[in-house]
Amino acid sequence: MNINFTAQHTNITPEMKKYCEKRLKSLEKLVDYEIDANIILSVEKYRHKAEINIKTRRATLNVVEETQDMRSSLGLAFDNIEKRAKKEREKLRERKRRKSREKEIFSLPIESEERPRQVIRSQDYSLKPMSVEEALIQFDLNKKEVFVFRKSGSEKWAVIYQRKDGNYGLVEPE
Repeated sequence: MNINFTAQHTNITPEMKKYCEKRLKSLEKLVDYEIDANIILSVEKYRHKAEINIKTRRATLNVVEETQDMRSSLGLAFDNIEKRAKKEREKLRERKRRKSREKEIFSLPIESEERPRQVIRSQDYSLKPMSVEEALIQFDLNKKEVFVFRKSGSEKWAVIYQRKDGNYGLVEPE
C-alpha cells in the first residue's frame, strides 16, 4: 500500500494519518489488491475539503467531500469510496457469473446424444405405377413432406419432395 498525503493551507496531524491508514487497510482488504492512495486535504475559510484518489489494478476511484470539519469530511469520503469499491467488486462478480452462464447455455446436452434413434414407418407411397404429373397431384392432395411412387412404364421407384424455394424436387434412382 502506497499512501501520499498532501495538505493545502492546513497541517496533517498524526491522528489524521492513523485514521486514514486504518481506513485504507480495511479498503485494501475489501478490494483484494494493493492500492495506491493520494489523500489531499485543504482548508478554505470554513470549508474543509477531503479528496481521496485510489488506484487499484482494476479501477480508479475518486471522491471529494466538503464539510465544516476535517474529520467528518474524511469520514464521508472514506464511506463513499467504500461504497464504490463494493459496487465495482459486485460488477466483477456479475461479469464472472454471466460468463459461466453463457458457457452453460452454449454447451450441448449430453442426454440427447445417448437416446437411441427410432424408425417410424410412413404410408407416403403408392404401389400402382403412375406418371410424374399424377404423383404431383397425389403429393398435393396428401400434403406430406415426401411421396414415393413407381414410375409408369418401368419398375423403378421415384421420390417427389417440396424444396425450400417452393418448387418440387424429383429423385430418380439410375
